[in-house]
Amino acid sequence: MPVKTLLLLPALAALALGNALASTADAENFLKKSVSEVVEVARKSSDSTALAAGVRPILLKTISFDAMTRRAVGPGWRQFTQPEQNEAIGLFTALIIRTYSSKFTPGELPEIVYKSAVETDPGRVEVSTTTLYQGSKYEVVYRLEQPDAKGWRVTDVVIEGVSMVANYRGQLDAQFKSGGAPAVIGSLQKSSAPSK
Repeated sequence: MPVKTLLLLPALAALALGNALASTADAENFLKKSVSEVVEVARKSSDSTALAAGVRPILLKTISFDAMTRRAVGPGWRQFTQPEQNEAIGLFTALIIRTYSSKFTPGELPEIVYKSAVETDPGRVEVSTTTLYQGSKYEVVYRLEQPDAKGWRVTDVVIEGVSMVANYRGQLDAQFKSGGAPAVIGSLQKSSAPSK
């Protein structure tokens, strides 16, 4: 290897490390900003309906619902038609937003401690947090990816060691095996319907 190339290696390694650190910091800052916006909505909301409506636009720009839905459905996703995929994404989005917003009580705010973000693969970052809410402590890991120019998006949330995507995949894969895409969509329609 030429001497000039050898001399360049440390500089290239430092540049790569610098890019990785910038990448993880960007992902961490993106997540913190999004969570702060959700907490602010929870602080100002008078009831659960207002809270759900308030967090919806924040979650739509924070979470990659298409990636989450695709992974939650699993291998059967490739057999969905485009209209079926679109319907499944819409229903899964409604389900996640309703489930997420139902975890908050208007006016009660969580205390969140962020740990340093870790790059697990190029373009993939995990941010671990400890959340204290209503007297209980939760270990929550946010998995983020940067799939395109839109920037970072959350693609999974792991709460106390349980992946949200994997949890839904266990349910939706079984539905797919029993009745294909219509069974999955039917299940999501039931799950995402507002409680009476």
